[in-house]
Amino acid sequence: MDPSALSLAWVGRFAANDGPRYLQIVGFMEQAISDERLRPGDRLPPQRQLAEYLQVDLTTVTRAYGEARRRHLLEARGSAGTFVAAPKVDLSQLIDLSMNIPPPPAGIDLNDLLRQGMSQVLIHSDADLLMTYHLGGGSSADRAAGAMWMQAMLGPVDEARVLACPGAQSALAALVLSQTRPGEVILAEPLAYPGLLTVAAHLGRRVMAVDVDDEGMRPDLLMTMARRHQARLVYLNPTLQNPTTRTMPATRRAEIAALATRLDLRIIEDDPYWRFAAHAPRPLAHYAPGHVFYVSTLSKCLLPGLRTAYVLMPERQAQEEVLGALRSFVLMSTPLMTALSTQWIHDGTAATLLEGIRSEAWARHELALRTLGGAGLSAGGGIHLWKALPAHWQGQEFVLKARQAGLNVVSQSSFAVPQEGREPGADSSGQGACIRISLGRSRSRFELVNALRRLMELAQRRSPREVVV
Repeated sequence: MDPSALSLAWVGRFAANDGPRYLQIVGFMEQAISDERLRPGDRLPPQRQLAEYLQVDLTTVTRAYGEARRRHLLEARGSAGTFVAAPKVDLSQLIDLSMNIPPPPAGIDLNDLLRQGMSQVLIHSDADLLMTYHLGGGSSADRAAGAMWMQAMLGPVDEARVLACPGAQSALAALVLSQTRPGEVILAEPLAYPGLLTVAAHLGRRVMAVDVDDEGMRPDLLMTMARRHQARLVYLNPTLQNPTTRTMPATRRAEIAALATRLDLRIIEDDPYWRFAAHAPRPLAHYAPGHVFYVSTLSKCLLPGLRTAYVLMPERQAQEEVLGALRSFVLMSTPLMTALSTQWIHDGTAATLLEGIRSEAWARHELALRTLGGAGLSAGGGIHLWKALPAHWQGQEFVLKARQAGLNVVSQSSFAVPQEGREPGADSSGQGACIRISLGRSRSRFELVNALRRLMELAQRRSPREVVV
């Protein structure tokens, strides 16, 4: 084969809706490096040759090569040309596979998006108004944006029932504070979001586990535990559950909703990952609108810096109690960030950004499945995986050894909810020790694949003591 044809075999085809072409070229490189069609030391074609091949301006290719060098994908060797870089090991910083954040959006220049968004905010808003105190719960425009955001999950939403809050964690704290009393029990699944456990501990509430089966929380045990502990509040994360990635089917959601209605329970439905699931059922709030506080945050599916979450209040539920609890520790949402969220939802930018992030998340998900293999792996298409460790490892021991090897992961003990008659963190499934692997924090697919390979090499070592840093 002609050598020039070999040097271009990694190039893909441009897509109309995948963002600027220079970023698509970088995406071709990342994909080829991850798939090992491009290997460290391979020489890339001269920029002019690639521009002619792709029928784009030379400046487009120049910008792509510059961005690829910034991401440590390529290295220039003067007159010798441009080559695929060897994996760069940063000894000063761990590779973080522990934090659940959305990945960088595919095909989108985030700097340009932020500049345009803030420009639009300043055009449509008074600067003095953005820098003063605001009422809790958001303006009418903010609540309307929340209703628009949740329409994909719930259909038409009454914006009068929507509260805009400064992040899901503060919303969760306000709901726990307003809906329970000190010493009361909150019911949750045996493995649950650590933020719930932190809130409960600081507010003097107790979280108790209701056991699960393959479909999630068991309704019969929920009824037993609610009566035994006189519990009034249940916490659930039914779609791509954190950490197990389980999605509760519609039939189970309907059963739990019916039970909540019969027992007059209130449910906090924490639903940050619904938009990553390919065929997610309707939320619990659809089945029991009078009993569910539905929480949807932008931080897990758009940008962590957008500290905006929306709470859909139950029908006929007074808002002042929740807003009063929220004001006790955070007076209001940050007006500038809330205004940016509102602007982006109203003008369609949020939808465009979401598509780019979902595209990148699903690409990383597929790469992770190929790299890790299917054994002991739970994966639902979101931004994290749940991986069973070989039998010779314990969860926290593996986390410590992984950190020594420059990798950050989280074990099941971080998610463990106390269970009656069972050791804290024990897994009723008999699966053994597990870790959650987050896919979004790595700066590139290339870095992610290398981190996952190192993680698997560590997990497969027979003796936990045999660790090479």
